[in-house]
Amino acid sequence: MNFKKIILYISLVILLVVAYFGFKVYQIVFTPNTSFSEEKVTVFVPTNANFEEVKAIISPFIKDMDKFETLANRRGYATEVKAGKFELTKNMNTNSIVSALRRSVPVRVTFNNQERLENFAGRIASQIEADSIQLLQAFKDPKFLEENGFTEETIFTLLLPNTFEFYWDTSAEKFRNQMAKEYYRFWNDERKAKAEKLGLTPIEVSILASIVHKETAKVEERPRVAKVYLNRMDIGMPLQADPTVIYAFKLVSNDFNQLIKRVYYKHLEVESPYNTYRNAGLPPGPIFMADVNAIDAVLNPEQHDFLYFCASVERFGYHEFATTLEQHNVNARKYSAWLNAQTSGN
Repeated sequence: MNFKKIILYISLVILLVVAYFGFKVYQIVFTPNTSFSEEKVTVFVPTNANFEEVKAIISPFIKDMDKFETLANRRGYATEVKAGKFELTKNMNTNSIVSALRRSVPVRVTFNNQERLENFAGRIASQIEADSIQLLQAFKDPKFLEENGFTEETIFTLLLPNTFEFYWDTSAEKFRNQMAKEYYRFWNDERKAKAEKLGLTPIEVSILASIVHKETAKVEERPRVAKVYLNRMDIGMPLQADPTVIYAFKLVSNDFNQLIKRVYYKHLEVESPYNTYRNAGLPPGPIFMADVNAIDAVLNPEQHDFLYFCASVERFGYHEFATTLEQHNVNARKYSAWLNAQTSGN
């Protein structure tokens, strides 16, 4: 065998070895390596998770874990695990899987219609990594409260219902701080000037707005309801707001799951600073998460002299307003008669 043939054979062997290893690399890197039928699945990697924990999390969705582990080690992912929410797509190859686990996708965090900070914390905990206890501790942190002029009773006014984007592994403190930024952005000079003209602080506006929000779901009626309460406050009349009585009764009985559709004398007699039948002025904190519309209704009240209102029997969902107690009693008797008729009919 001459020298040229030897070189040729060696070259062929090298080509075969390279082709073999190239094929193996192709199999590891570029062939599909998922085992789910859905178009997309979502996985969550907690903060401080290690590579073994990641493998356990994604194992139900990976066809060949050895291929994944091999490439993850080669690309350095095994020692640089990233926390967050990640999306894997059907028939994704191993290389794309590793890349996807390095690109956390944001989550849309939505909240509204919450009655207490505890309810809110539970709602947020279902959408980001921080749990409800961590969130409550962050919002009730004494230093944060003092620096921002809130108390444990008023901190709920910091929250403005909306939809926001966060990364899933956002900490409770970062989430709280972002909510504070949104709050101060909302309370611009124009809104603060309107509050000052009413003789109220932004916190007091939000407390009153929480009552207005609970009194009526009709957006167009809120400025009128807001002005009724402002009129009462101007003359030193108790607010006498049924939603505050309901809140007070739930608070005193430590049962916020109960459904109270009608206010009775037992509710009116409850001893609580939130009972605005027994206490003049605003309650010490909000009774609900007021939305932006309710806050702006307080800041831009309809101009009128009404001091009373009750539910309308002719325009359901709306209210009948009155300037005198005599007029109000007529409206109230009409509503009471209608309500009793509905009850007896059942």
